[in-house]
Amino acid sequence: MKIVLLGYMASGKSAVGRILAKKLNLQFVDLDSFIEEREQLSIAQIFETKGEIYFRKKEGDYLQELLNLNENSVISLGGGTPCYGNNMESIQNKSTSFYLKASIDTIFERLKNETSQRPLVAAIGLENLKEYIAKHLFERAPYYEGANHTILVNDKNLNQIVDEMLLLR
Repeated sequence: MKIVLLGYMASGKSAVGRILAKKLNLQFVDLDSFIEEREQLSIAQIFETKGEIYFRKKEGDYLQELLNLNENSVISLGGGTPCYGNNMESIQNKSTSFYLKASIDTIFERLKNETSQRPLVAAIGLENLKEYIAKHLFERAPYYEGANHTILVNDKNLNQIVDEMLLLR
């Protein structure tokens, strides 16, 4: 059993994934952390030194590796992971997937105070952030909607989201 969490940045994938994995007694893997460990570079450094194409290729390779492992696990993806290569097809074929769906306003509220931890957000600037989120969500929605289940996360705490997932799986 593989459970994959997908959705836009700041939708709660990693936080929810940790709690879900603990409740199900499964291993938790954050794909971005896994990539950083394997590549010995931060995601920002990979983008900076090797470019997005290299990153997306490696991201797909590492996702395949995790999906093909025999252990059961909960995997949280980067926001863009489902949108590249055959990643969404693999997710659909090899896991039960949950789209943690957050509104533009919810994402904006969560991101506006995290600009230091999120280089992408810092580069965009707070005044352009809402428009950026809206554009990205519009582009990525068709991929996210391919998940087995969609959980609306606005105004819910982490345990409410996890409980809802446990009912659906």
